[in-house]
Amino acid sequence: MAAKLRKGDKVIVLAGKDKGKTGSISSVDPKANKAIVDGINMAIRATRQSQTSQGGRIPKAMPIDLSNLSLVDANGKATRVGFKVEGDKKVRFAKTTGDVIDA
Repeated sequence: MAAKLRKGDKVIVLAGKDKGKTGSISSVDPKANKAIVDGINMAIRATRQSQTSQGGRIPKAMPIDLSNLSLVDANGKATRVGFKVEGDKKVRFAKTTGDVIDA
């Protein structure tokens, strides 16, 4: 099945402590049904110092469930994603505006 949310998509958080915040997807794990969004669902992880990196308390973006994310349309509102065939290609489109997301 085709992915409704992909790496690089601008999304808005629908539920949880970061509800209403927007960000860009940096990675998606379809098996676990989770995505990592830049600046969203941050947790502080303690890391040991190494030759390449400074140790200490480092904030890290944790995975968030795909059901709690929604794509942002051209108007800046949350939208659902649909699929349609244009020519010989299957493309995603925003349900609110009808705009094609990826050409």
